[in-house]
Amino acid sequence: MIRRTKIVATLGPSSNDPKVLDRLIEAGVDVVRLNFSHGTPEDHIERAEMVRSLARARGRAVGVLVDLQGPKIRIGKFESGKISLANGDAFILDADCPLGNQERVGLDYKALPKDVNRGSTLLLDDGRIVMWVEEVRGNEIHCTVKQGGVLSNNKGINRQGGGLSAAALTNKDKEDIKTAAALKADYVAVSFPRNAADMVLARELLHAAGGHSLLVAKIERAEAIPALEEILEASDAIMVARGDLGVEVGDAAVPALQKKMIRMAREKNKLAITATQMMESMITSPIPTRAEVSDVANAVIDGTDAVMLSAETAAGQYPVEAVQAMDRVCVEAEKEIEITPSSLRLKRETVGPIDESIAMAAIYTANHLQVKAIAALTQSGSTTLWMSRIATAVPIYALTPQVETRRKVTLFRGVHPINFKMFTHDPELLLREAEDELRRRGAVRDGDTILLTIGEPIGKTGGTNTMKIVRVGEHRKA
Repeated sequence: MIRRTKIVATLGPSSNDPKVLDRLIEAGVDVVRLNFSHGTPEDHIERAEMVRSLARARGRAVGVLVDLQGPKIRIGKFESGKISLANGDAFILDADCPLGNQERVGLDYKALPKDVNRGSTLLLDDGRIVMWVEEVRGNEIHCTVKQGGVLSNNKGINRQGGGLSAAALTNKDKEDIKTAAALKADYVAVSFPRNAADMVLARELLHAAGGHSLLVAKIERAEAIPALEEILEASDAIMVARGDLGVEVGDAAVPALQKKMIRMAREKNKLAITATQMMESMITSPIPTRAEVSDVANAVIDGTDAVMLSAETAAGQYPVEAVQAMDRVCVEAEKEIEITPSSLRLKRETVGPIDESIAMAAIYTANHLQVKAIAALTQSGSTTLWMSRIATAVPIYALTPQVETRRKVTLFRGVHPINFKMFTHDPELLLREAEDELRRRGAVRDGDTILLTIGEPIGKTGGTNTMKIVRVGEHRKA
């Protein structure tokens, strides 16, 4: 069974070795994530080139996702590296403090005192430490510890309910967008967007740098939830970033929000990535917990395009095993997805252009005719994106000569890229060659029914206007 849900793996110290990276690709990684919170531009460019070289050697396309750091709101460092706080302790977050102690610590986000007031609840270290703001005096935030514990250097800060004014794109992010354009990233993820304007600015900066990446909005701020529809419209994909989001809105709210976001993304022809702690225990264990297995499976059943590994492959002891575990969980979960009449219906009253109509008709036909495979001859990949928005167990093959398109569709659920040279402008000959290509790859056999889509004139982007149903091998008998 061909896995439909895609796997995104974060690169880091555990996966820098070319041999390990090659094993990750062999294990089934579809997209690699370059975390721009760490490393230099040169490091990232080198990694991207290595990934693409190894993928080419295996005859595969692997996408590259650049993840911008965003506004990291953190405390500073302590003289002793860490302190221990008890419930009821007084503690000061001091924007002017150079080195922290038992009574106070500095802030790397100097505007925090302006964003909080008496009664605000601050969550440090992903909510492990909770502080209640008593008052703000100039650049000092005087707090009472409500939930204590060990607090160490550079831990993150969230405000419960959101409301921090930090811009989504920092000066560092703006420079990193230029690097993303230079390495021809397939996707760029914007951290902590608050609204559509943040995504519009990111796209403008990307285009100004000569980049054509698709944009991913990481939903991790409370403010992003009411603005979700406008953020989706301004983006190509969303990431359900459950870490910071769970801290800001409360962990109990995340599962329902995850389902809502995945559903909205599919209805709006956008992509969805589910991320954060999916197989966290595999940082130190060769097998996942049963809860993690259920978490991944539920995201698959919800219809996510991709599931993502973070520290598991970046810094964990078992990076390859984590990918293998995720692969088998996805495959098993996909077996249980029932294609029902309701899942085949469009969520909109009308469809858009002709090529979108062809894509919708292709999936409906494939699901009712027991088609073995769909072959979409495409330049931009848009036809296969539309196809992938409706539930189907039929594999969709994106046959394209465009290397950028092959890398882009690596994130589309159920879509598999094939390098296909369009050597003629005769659509009938191209369709025959596409059929033969699938047969040579073992995707279909003589006698199977397949569905092909193509656009005329040949080579025109957005021109899919023809759907054809054929039985494999018939043209060779004629």
